[in-house]
Amino acid sequence: MLSRAKIRDNLTMMKKLLIFSIVMFVFGYAMVPFYEKFCEVAGINNLLQPDKMVKDMEVDEERLVTVEFDANVRGLPWDFKPLQRSVKFHPGETIEVMYEITNHLDREITGQAIPSYTPRYLDKHLRKFECFCFTRQVLKPKETRVMPVQFVIEPTLPSHLHTLTISYTFFELPVGAKAVSEK
Repeated sequence: MLSRAKIRDNLTMMKKLLIFSIVMFVFGYAMVPFYEKFCEVAGINNLLQPDKMVKDMEVDEERLVTVEFDANVRGLPWDFKPLQRSVKFHPGETIEVMYEITNHLDREITGQAIPSYTPRYLDKHLRKFECFCFTRQVLKPKETRVMPVQFVIEPTLPSHLHTLTISYTFFELPVGAKAVSEK
């Protein structure tokens, strides 16, 4: 049988653990608004709220920029192409283009798209909200899929640039490989 001192110590410990658990639970929920505020203050992009990211961005109606789209595959029996070869727009406008991809094999294949840009420093002025390149793509046998890319080119793009290129190259991912995340 437990002594009164042991029972009292056990109850004290149980109260402390209960209080600690409640505090940690509240802390976990409080981290969401703290994190959002930190991202807002630090200027870190929140991909879940693209409208919020561009609402303060002014559109540069003084100039037009052309973005050309390119698509390639390396070692995959896929057809991959942009449904629009190019688009003209004002810097600061949100743009959405679609890409089509088809798996010609009789088996499922997993691939990952890696982007590249011309000029090389375009990524400093490019904000993507939605892109198939953010995650691995699993295509079933003979499947065709249309995938969006949604982005904005910031008005801070140097004024001497009028034609830009966004290119994606799909590579096959080995079974069990992790996707390459783009930042």
